[in-house]
Amino acid sequence: MKFKLVIDSSAEEEVRATVQKESEFTDKLQNMVLQYNGCDRIAAYRDDEMKMLPFSDIECISVLCGKSYAVDKFGNKYHLKYRLYELEKLLPGNFIRINKSAIANKTQISHLSAAFNGSVDAVFKSGYTDYVSRRCLAEIKRSLGLK
Repeated sequence: MKFKLVIDSSAEEEVRATVQKESEFTDKLQNMVLQYNGCDRIAAYRDDEMKMLPFSDIECISVLCGKSYAVDKFGNKYHLKYRLYELEKLLPGNFIRINKSAIANKTQISHLSAAFNGSVDAVFKSGYTDYVSRRCLAEIKRSLGLK
């Protein structure tokens, strides 16, 4: 397989891939390219400050009391002025739904923790935890490469 990246600020952006057959990799590549909107950060609010929070710094986005909050890799919570379904459209492919009211960054999940009562929590690198619904568990395991 060959790979070539040409950076030319005067050219129109184009992504071209030549493959012998479709595969799971080509599907993921196509989704990633089509979902990219040129933005890699989002306006986040905390106390009286506004910060442009990079997507790579976000561990989890949760809805609490009807408002969306992003938890960054340092454990800080920021208010977002978007609804969860709007955020799903904005975020890159490494974000996955973990329950009805939360989206997680797969790359920031440290491990999944099971409790005696059968519930499963996603534990993030900062130590923040959020529960994983049974409905989403199979997809999360598949995307993390777990069985």
